Amino acid sequence: MSRKNAGRARRRAEIILQVRSGQMTVSQAARALGVSHKTYYQWEKRGLQALMESLENREPGRPSIPKPDPEKIRLEKKVSDLEKRLEMMAEVFDLREMLSDLRESDQTKKNTRGKKKR
Repeated sequence: MSRKNAGRARRRAEIILQVRSGQMTVSQAARALGVSHKTYYQWEKRGLQALMESLENREPGRPSIPKPDPEKIRLEKKVSDLEKRLEMMAEVFDLREMLSDLRESDQTKKNTRGKKKR
């Protein structure tokens, strides 16, 4: 979070705490923050939820690294294989078009040579 955003968040938190402690009304808080009552209440709800989540008990130590999901690995491999197959099929399609163009070109040349000039 940038310093500017951190400062704004701190100001919002201070005002929310003032409202919760009865030192300020919601109307005063909304006016001080330059927002509507609805926005103030949304910020208050988000802030209080974040506070509650941060105070929940956690396991000591570093969080464990989640084990790779075998289904995700299988699907990623399948996507990779299908992308390779699609690329190969696109190349086959391009080659077939080129071959068709060459055949048409050869046929045109044969037809042109076969005509006698008068």
